[in-house]
Amino acid sequence: MEEKEKFREQIRSIYRLLSTFLILFVITVLGVVYLLNDPDLSFFREKEVPQEYVAVTTEDDFDKIENGIHVRTGLKEAEGLMTVVNNCTNCHSAQLVIQNRMNEERWIATIRWMQETQNLWDLGKNEEIIVNYLVSNYPPKKKGRREILTDIQWYELED
Repeated sequence: MEEKEKFREQIRSIYRLLSTFLILFVITVLGVVYLLNDPDLSFFREKEVPQEYVAVTTEDDFDKIENGIHVRTGLKEAEGLMTVVNNCTNCHSAQLVIQNRMNEERWIATIRWMQETQNLWDLGKNEEIIVNYLVSNYPPKKKGRREILTDIQWYELED
């Protein structure tokens, strides 16, 4: 019986030794995998708060116009500019207005769409001012015919 007990104790000690090696191996593998993914150990460092720089403008610069362009928005200086700035740039960039050149009918349809689907408020008397500004300054571009093709290397089609 004593031999059986010695044998069992030897098996247990071998089991403990193998378990210890297995645990050490797993920890080592996990450490290596972590180091491969985060070699500078940034997880253990204090998080740096990114610095955000904001241009400070004075009240005079806020609605500054240079060369006929409203500096803050890029819109053309004309009658109704500030009405457009105050109503349109609350929800989206002025660049969206500039790139969408439309006639009066399409501008009004776009305003209606924004009122129905985007929660645009009733513009009241401002609508006519806004539409007149947009039609005058951002009408559809006349495209005409395409330009003549130049520097083309023609080839013959084989039958």
